[in-house]
Amino acid sequence: MRATNFEHINDDECRQFQDAVELAGRKWNAAILLAGARGARRFSEYRESIDGISDRLLSARLRELELEGLIERDVTPTTPVMISYTPTEDGRRLITLMHPLVLWGRNRAVKTPSALSA
Repeated sequence: MRATNFEHINDDECRQFQDAVELAGRKWNAAILLAGARGARRFSEYRESIDGISDRLLSARLRELELEGLIERDVTPTTPVMISYTPTEDGRRLITLMHPLVLWGRNRAVKTPSALSA
């Protein structure tokens, strides 16, 4: 394996990268963004699209993703109030950027199935 020089890595950018990876990798966030990218808009549609997530956790994650600018919350003042959640441009970009990681994981699972089940 070729030695790599890491002297060019900027510490601030490294911290920003770490924050981005932790946000994207937080449990359920990718599933929520993917459900939105596939057309979920109402809370119940998100819940039906994501196996195993509780209402409380879905609500908390939607709020977090909204604060991070990855999901847009729209409130229509009807009776009853209608709330919809849509991925923002940044949210859709994040899903697109995560796709190569999905492919990498799939390839890794084929090569080393015992390492991933440990």
